[in-house]
Amino acid sequence: MNSKLTPYTVDEFGVKNYHSGYLLLITLAALYAIIAALSFLLLHFEAGAANSNITTYKDAFWTLQMSASTIGFGDYYPVTLEGRIVVGAMFYIGVGMVGFIGAQFIDRFVGFSDTNVKNRELRKQNAEILEHNQQLEKKIDMLAEKIEAMVASQSK
Repeated sequence: MNSKLTPYTVDEFGVKNYHSGYLLLITLAALYAIIAALSFLLLHFEAGAANSNITTYKDAFWTLQMSASTIGFGDYYPVTLEGRIVVGAMFYIGVGMVGFIGAQFIDRFVGFSDTNVKNRELRKQNAEILEHNQQLEKKIDMLAEKIEAMVASQSK
């Protein structure tokens, strides 16, 4: 099976490493699912309000999309308290998710090193060094015992 089609790989440490494309797709799908669901709620609060400029689902969707992206053109805006709460919540949700998407792009194109992988590699190297040191310590102890036995036998 092509590794590009799988959502993650498992490294030698047993840790799942998710592919950036998979994370990007899931995040975008989740973001737009949230926008789609909250658009119904926003429209419910805004449609009957006086002076409301959000009168269709399309207006509500656009408003929440602009809120999530932090652009907020201002062509559509909530006038009710409940509508403002929905838009405010979408802003905070969107900032996190859009920021995550941006970080995935930067990581993909700039190629920052994955510190988690580096830390696991260092832990593995440290474990190997400690095991080697313990083996050396046992050999030194055996040599010390042999030397002590030799010294004791010569002094008799």
